[in-house]
Amino acid sequence: MSASTPAAAAPEITLKRSLKLWDLIIYGIILIQPTAALPLFGVVDKEARGHVVTTLLIAMVAMLFTAVSYGRMARAYPSAGSAFTYVGRELDRRLGYVVGWSMVMDYLLCPILCIIWCSKAAGNILPLLPYWAWAVFFVLLFTGLNLRGIQASSRTNTWLAGAMMAVVMILFAAIGRYLWVHATGEDMAFFLRPFYDPATFSFPALWRGTAIAALTYVGFDAISTLSEEVENPRRNILLATVLTCLFTGIFSGMQIYAGQLVWPHGSGTFPDVDTAYVFVAGKAGGVWLLQLVNFTLLAASAGSAITAQLASSRLLYSMGRDEVIPKKFFGALSARTRTPVNNVILTGALAMVGVFVLSYELSAEMMNFGAFIAFMGVNMAALVHYSVRGGDRRLVSWLPPVAGCAICFYIWLNLSWKAMLLGSVWMLAGLLYGACRKGGFRTMRDMPV
Repeated sequence: MSASTPAAAAPEITLKRSLKLWDLIIYGIILIQPTAALPLFGVVDKEARGHVVTTLLIAMVAMLFTAVSYGRMARAYPSAGSAFTYVGRELDRRLGYVVGWSMVMDYLLCPILCIIWCSKAAGNILPLLPYWAWAVFFVLLFTGLNLRGIQASSRTNTWLAGAMMAVVMILFAAIGRYLWVHATGEDMAFFLRPFYDPATFSFPALWRGTAIAALTYVGFDAISTLSEEVENPRRNILLATVLTCLFTGIFSGMQIYAGQLVWPHGSGTFPDVDTAYVFVAGKAGGVWLLQLVNFTLLAASAGSAITAQLASSRLLYSMGRDEVIPKKFFGALSARTRTPVNNVILTGALAMVGVFVLSYELSAEMMNFGAFIAFMGVNMAALVHYSVRGGDRRLVSWLPPVAGCAICFYIWLNLSWKAMLLGSVWMLAGLLYGACRKGGFRTMRDMPV
């Protein structure tokens, strides 16, 4: 090559497409957790009058339609994977901001939800310590770990998910043995009652329970963020998202169905409604199984709380760095630990207040308030992208987003008035902030959610 010939440009470094369909499904299962429905059991049982399995199946239908929309939007925006991006680009950047702001609420509420459950579960182990002491302990512990920059590795999460699966198998064996002894001679109505009990069935109660049970599936949408690292993303992202929701619904339904046979609705009051499934395990297998399930769910919730606080502090950092919110406070990093110390302390302070102000049920409903706004937005974005702008009028194109949006909207409407009120106050605050800040909504197009 002559001296005048320009050197060849260095090839652009990109993410390696190495993830297969099975890798994505495992990732989704680990993200949602195999025992995701168990902490919700008592609350949903109370609201749905015993029809917990049915609420999970109804929520699964809504999530399957929505999963199709997420998978199809991942095809259109393979490097985005964000409900905010999908809605902002396909519908309107102001609507995208609304979706993004609702997701910020979810990020901030998740640590509170997990810490409430951890505190209740720890009280089952050492009941002499009151709830407030455990709550303070866990807030300080998780905040301290995140200030030190300690993160859970994906391998740790994989082992934890495997341990949870093993505990569930032990639980199934104990419940099977219990039913063999105690349910002999029961008629078919007994085994169908978890799905439909004419003595307690009510459509309003069923939908109220569904509005809470849907939290079981929250997190499946994160699969779409891996679009740039997947082999054949146009096919595999869609399949993995749908199959993860399907697995979660069926596997969670099996756990809840077994639990409802052991402790039918109305057969007795749970010592603590928030940790009700722990007492189901104790009834089926004794104290050792109660403590095993209690400790397993406590460990899972602790891991979720640490990760959720880490994620929320990183989200606030990204928003501060991009000047969506004040950069001086939210966009600052510690020179020593490279962590957003201000944000970790702020999320810890919010958690400290939240665990004493909010109940587990209300926290779950408020998370669903934000999540379902995002789900409805993605369904509408998919409809606009493929059927309106793309001109695809086939049933398979427009039915999933229309059905998904309609079912999600109806479930959303059945949240409690407290969740609707507090969620609306949060959304109003976000709209006022977005409208009043310099540049208004015009500068919100890159909100990193």
